[in-house]
Amino acid sequence: MNRKTAVTLAAALAAALPVAATLAPRTAFAQSDARFQQPSGVLSLSAQASAEVPQDVVNITLFYEQEASDPASLTATLNQRADAALQRARGVAGVSAHSGQFSIFPSTDRDGRISAWRGRTEVVLESHDFAAASKLAGDLASIMQVGNVQFSLSPEAQRAAEQKLSGQAIASFRDQALSATRAFGYSSYTIRDVNVGHSGVMPRPMMMMSARAATADAKLSPVPLEGGTSTVTVNVSGSVQMK
Repeated sequence: MNRKTAVTLAAALAAALPVAATLAPRTAFAQSDARFQQPSGVLSLSAQASAEVPQDVVNITLFYEQEASDPASLTATLNQRADAALQRARGVAGVSAHSGQFSIFPSTDRDGRISAWRGRTEVVLESHDFAAASKLAGDLASIMQVGNVQFSLSPEAQRAAEQKLSGQAIASFRDQALSATRAFGYSSYTIRDVNVGHSGVMPRPMMMMSARAATADAKLSPVPLEGGTSTVTVNVSGSVQMK
């Protein structure tokens, strides 16, 4: 090979290298796009089923407020009231009781100096038996006052409702998938992914008027209690491959 031929071949190779270097990454990128490309015939769907479920739990908050010249004596008084209410509540079948919020804070005069101490203690009654809880709250009127009443859905009732609604929501999801598959001209489908979620409505408190007992033996007549309903919802979402 003479010198002129060698120079010509070297120039041709140098000219071809940029083209090869350009084509190689483009080819790899095209292959990568094909690998991650969404397959055709994929359909995203969602379905929902809801129901109003009767609230089956009542929480009655009892409270006692007092003022004293020092926090130590105030704390002792508040604890005595709460303990007395808890002791009487523990003897009532079907009603559970536990301590609620407890707070003590100072009162100041016009000069900013502490003039007294105020405190509040709470006891919460909880029951599936609305009548028994209401009667107990009335019996404890000589010790503590009724602050508010709150109805809610028990975990057992919510789980039972969710199980029933899950079947309805899943059936609705499958019906939608089949109907859409046929509408798009496909004959069948397979589920790619699916998610089932639950949601509920937070309980709403009901404020009640409270009355101070004039004597230690005073009782209040039971207040008729009737809970509302909670909305339980099951959501099903996912995608199917139409075939």
